[in-house]
Amino acid sequence: MGETEKSIETHRIRCLSKVKMFLLALTCAYVSKTLSGSYMNSMLTQIERQFNIPTSLVGFINGSFEIGNLLLIIFVSYFGTKLHRPIMIGVGCAVMGLGCFLISLPHFLMDRYEYESTVSLSSNMSSNSFLCTENGTEISRPTQDPAACVKEVKSFMWVYVLVGNIIRGMGETPIMPLGISYIEDFSKSENSPLYIGVIETGTIIGPLIGLLLASFCANIYVDTGSVNTDDLTITPTDTRWVGAWWFGFLICAGVNVLTAVPFFFLPKTLPKEGLEDNPDIIKEEKHRGEFKKEKQGITKDFVPFMKSLSCNPIYMLFILISVLQFNAFVNMFSFMPKYLEQQYGKSTAEAIFLIGIYNLPPICIGYILGGLIMKKFKITVKQAAHVACWLSLLEYLLYFLSFLMTCKNSPVAGITTSYEGIHQDVYVGNKVIADCNKVCNCPTKIWDPVCGDNGLSYMSACLAGCETSVGTGLSMVFRNCSCIQTPGNASAVLGLCYKGYDCSLMLQYFLILSTVSSFIYSLAAIPGYMVLLRCIKAEEKSLGVGVHTFCTRIFAGIPAPIYFGALVDSTCLHWGTLKCGKPGACRIYDATNFRHIYLGLPAGLRAVSYFPAFLTLILLRKRHLPGENDSAGTELADTKVIEKENECKDGHKNSKVLNDEELKTKL
Repeated sequence: MGETEKSIETHRIRCLSKVKMFLLALTCAYVSKTLSGSYMNSMLTQIERQFNIPTSLVGFINGSFEIGNLLLIIFVSYFGTKLHRPIMIGVGCAVMGLGCFLISLPHFLMDRYEYESTVSLSSNMSSNSFLCTENGTEISRPTQDPAACVKEVKSFMWVYVLVGNIIRGMGETPIMPLGISYIEDFSKSENSPLYIGVIETGTIIGPLIGLLLASFCANIYVDTGSVNTDDLTITPTDTRWVGAWWFGFLICAGVNVLTAVPFFFLPKTLPKEGLEDNPDIIKEEKHRGEFKKEKQGITKDFVPFMKSLSCNPIYMLFILISVLQFNAFVNMFSFMPKYLEQQYGKSTAEAIFLIGIYNLPPICIGYILGGLIMKKFKITVKQAAHVACWLSLLEYLLYFLSFLMTCKNSPVAGITTSYEGIHQDVYVGNKVIADCNKVCNCPTKIWDPVCGDNGLSYMSACLAGCETSVGTGLSMVFRNCSCIQTPGNASAVLGLCYKGYDCSLMLQYFLILSTVSSFIYSLAAIPGYMVLLRCIKAEEKSLGVGVHTFCTRIFAGIPAPIYFGALVDSTCLHWGTLKCGKPGACRIYDATNFRHIYLGLPAGLRAVSYFPAFLTLILLRKRHLPGENDSAGTELADTKVIEKENECKDGHKNSKVLNDEELKTKL
């Protein structure tokens, strides 16, 4: 008897440790997938500038991850439960690594990055030929071979990034549905929220590392090592700057491949947590699984499962809520670095770093605290739905304060202000030629901004009317500028003018509000997710999570960055110019219109989402939930399983395990 008890205890510890090992491995997988995902989102502006493509196309590239995901999500979610789930997750992590490597490949296949600049264009000319010279010759790029022009304009190297992101999405597919269903199947129902909270913490640690990595890479020039950075005339705050975006993807590739290794050593199934010390129930579970496999097969129950899910009103309403909310948040997170750049005058590296520092720690705390509250107070599905809804609504109301934390457009003469410094509330066209520079024969399309002593920025030193310059590189100073109306020797330096202390103060308010909002919303995330998991039957759980993911991908993840990118493009005030005169990436946006789109569209989408949310609360009041009526058809699957196991344990303490016929009757 002593040997038997010792054997059971050893078996229990071994099974428990394997559950914890899987939890740790899955958390690492979440870290790796969100690491590469957050890094990708942070590098969108760098990719846009590297390939000189519009924001709408960048949005399509970003959405291609979802395309790869939805190609396999239904298949993996359904058939994955019939196969070896840990191994499938491991293969997915390795595939993600391959996708990240493919994304970085264009850097090694392309020529060095060349940014538009009147100064660099004149490097082979007389020293001051790029400045205002009366009756001079208009500066233009050296004559190019027409074939070279076509090659640059029609470069499709960004396709590598597109395909790599699709492959990355395909690799990510099995991680969430199979990982969550594995945890739900083999852990105690009261431990499940805490475990999922731990896993969701990985979705914060990963982005935090990813954002810090992106901030580091964005500060390093894209061609560092092959060019002399001392000769550069741009800084990371310049909209022409491109950081070493490719380097981070190589790191992401290695991390994803390493994360895959532990899953190949984990078992296909485990005894349910808490039942390891009862050999009778272990055998019953085994018989139960064998019977279900014989009865259902591998494909026979797909259509009934789909029908059951589509007839579940709470589940369908939850999908609708998720689609609307995802449309809002995908846009906000994908374009947040660009918003901070354009609204508050920050560099990409600074914007990414601030997002990571202010947003991710409170989200991490909120996830863990939400899981602990669910476990501590044993919150029911009804209570969880109310907690998620009302906390989300509170955060939504706080969100409107962000409309007050704004800055004006960067003052650029001829674009956002007149040459006299009068701000133009409505942009009425390009008026960069004025009386003070009309004799200079300046290029009117090349973006090479300078900041004058008068606090105004100009598209180039020539358009500022500057006649002389001293110094080289970033220390270059332009003098005798006829358009800069200040006493003495009017001068200008490279780059846009600083937006001022008031704008920096508004940024601090915006970030503090973002911190509070992130904490409140993440606190509601785990209760909300438990409503999804507990409103569907145990055998439908993996497929239900997969269908939910599929719907959010196809109706939010793919279209949202595309239409939002197109709307952002509509606010562009000046497009960059390529070698052959074709438009490149946008250099400056109308900050007011950009703000209205960035903040207003998500606010509208989220407002609509609260109608199905309130309807869900009403439906939950009318439905029988676990603990209210044991015969209710809407009981949670996990609770039913535990209750049946307890009945079996109490009723058959002194008898042998149920035979197959009794099992059939019970099931």
